[in-house]
Amino acid sequence: MTRISPWVVAPPVIFLSIAAMFAFGLFRADPNTLPSAMIGKSAPPLVAAPLGDLTPVTEAMIRAGDLKLVNFWASWCGPCRVEHPNLTALAANGLPVIGLNYKDSEANALGFLKELGNPYIGVSAIDGRQSLEWGVYGVPETFLLDSDGTILFRAAGPVTQRVIREQLIPAMNAARP
Repeated sequence: MTRISPWVVAPPVIFLSIAAMFAFGLFRADPNTLPSAMIGKSAPPLVAAPLGDLTPVTEAMIRAGDLKLVNFWASWCGPCRVEHPNLTALAANGLPVIGLNYKDSEANALGFLKELGNPYIGVSAIDGRQSLEWGVYGVPETFLLDSDGTILFRAAGPVTQRVIREQLIPAMNAARP
């Protein structure tokens, strides 16, 4: 009886496994989006530090009212600067926006808001652990929450006009009766 060496079988098995993973990634419904395990779940409890003398984020802001956005941002984040006018416009049109400043110095975060304006109804500083509980990969990331704090939608990357038009507004329309 001939024995087959594991060194002969292993390379084709490894190759086929890697090929299957790539094929799965290529044929997803939308390969440009990162999936979020948080969609449909309640937003994690928030433990956030105040940022200067700005209104801090509270659990009531997250779990009460109508639809709202929760935006993870940082002063050192270039795409955060790009999306900021869009968040400001959404806030000016009546959509509450909550800001969670990610791994930033207080002085830099406050300088960013002083320079570009503060669209947030509440803004607080968070650490890396808090962002992980939300499933944040990096900044900017923005979540649409319903009236009780359930996560309905996640935008990984800057909230651009295209994201607003093609993803955020349809998600908001689907959430409203």
